[in-house]
Amino acid sequence: MSAVRAFVAGRQGTFQYLYRVTDALIIGATGFAIGELVFPGGLRGATPVHGFLTAFCALGALLIFPACGLYGSWRGRSKAGLAVRVLAAWSVVCLLALVSAFLLHQVAGVSRLWSVLWVAWSAVGLVSSRVVLYGTLSSVRQQGINAKRVVILGYGPLGHDMFRRVAQIPGAGYEVVGIYDEAGTDDLPEGVAPLRSLDQVCTFVHAHRVREIWLTLPMAACRDLYDVVFHFRNDLVDIRWVPDIMSVELLGHRFSEFMGLPVIDLNSPPDSGVTGLVKASFDRVFALAVLLGLSPLLLAIALAVRLSSPGPILFRQARLGMDGQPFHVFKFRSMVAHTDAGVTQAAPGDPRVTRVGAFLRRTSLDELPQFLNVLRGEMSVVGPRPHAIEHNELYKGIVDRYMLRHRVKPGITGWAQINGCRGRTDTVEKMRQRTEFDIFYIRNWSFVLDLRIIVHTAVYGWTGRDAY
Repeated sequence: MSAVRAFVAGRQGTFQYLYRVTDALIIGATGFAIGELVFPGGLRGATPVHGFLTAFCALGALLIFPACGLYGSWRGRSKAGLAVRVLAAWSVVCLLALVSAFLLHQVAGVSRLWSVLWVAWSAVGLVSSRVVLYGTLSSVRQQGINAKRVVILGYGPLGHDMFRRVAQIPGAGYEVVGIYDEAGTDDLPEGVAPLRSLDQVCTFVHAHRVREIWLTLPMAACRDLYDVVFHFRNDLVDIRWVPDIMSVELLGHRFSEFMGLPVIDLNSPPDSGVTGLVKASFDRVFALAVLLGLSPLLLAIALAVRLSSPGPILFRQARLGMDGQPFHVFKFRSMVAHTDAGVTQAAPGDPRVTRVGAFLRRTSLDELPQFLNVLRGEMSVVGPRPHAIEHNELYKGIVDRYMLRHRVKPGITGWAQINGCRGRTDTVEKMRQRTEFDIFYIRNWSFVLDLRIIVHTAVYGWTGRDAY
């Protein structure tokens, strides 16, 4: 086994060159094969630009694919991410070929059928070759061939998790042979050498040909990183730091660049890129459709509110929106007009609630004007419900992570509401439970989750025993 491992390790460079040539051959052979099917005389009988594009892309892949990181080690990384990178690199090559044909005034002579079939089937071939290759490598590594020996430094919860992942993904080709645990824990996995000092780790790494060291120390032990790097400054061993993000995570984490340096945002809200644009666009389209579609109902409710008691039709109250920006939320007025100081939530049998208002509150129809807030960009259709500012001041000091709800736009309905957290929040435990649901929604947001909440609200969420 060691001889096979040494043979494979000694020829990694050769395998990479063969892999690059294989990609070029896939592109060239696919162009030739599609030409045989599309053109009467094959690719040789077609206009010369087709042969030029085939050769250009095959040679271009030899230069561009390595620059896109397609031939580096992909152990333990997402294969879907690799497929996306392959398709992106192939798109770049095709774009350069198209530009070259344009500059040579040959674009008009390119067969659309041939080019579409060639680009598509080449993409299929490039991705499929990797599926086959990594499937084969996974099978080989499960036999212990070309497995990388690893030492884990730190055996807390994160170290346990990394060891578990190695055992669950044998195809990644890692073998944990030693664990450094300064605390001297006795529950180390069977067959793994216990290491008690950095000097012992150094000796062990040299003696057992360890290829990688994984640092899974807690955040408080980050000062030890320098010692580890210093100890192995003259050794050709890979050192991976796995920061214990989860121990300090508030909402989510995202790797980014800030002022030219890599940073980890530990409290980042959901991405506001393309997905944020989709959510914002959907909110406005949906809100406009609701307001137009329900306009007869809205007019009828407005008339009923006006006749029920003196006062305005709409009730406006200050709330905090995204990132704590204040705004006024709209509702149909459900109480008699009053000027009480502070905010007192309605209770069963509250004399302030009108007969029309009681019906509106029980059916949640009083919330419909908030679609105006959605159109104005102050709210979203789905998100944490906005609370009165006085309630924010009350609960932010006693409910953990309460104010994180304001990292996203508040919503008309939300994950908390379809899970039963509606109505009064007259106890700390009720508010704590609602906050946990809201944090879960923010962390796990997706467009599909929003649609699920909207459908659930439309079918089940208009009435409830906690709404009065």
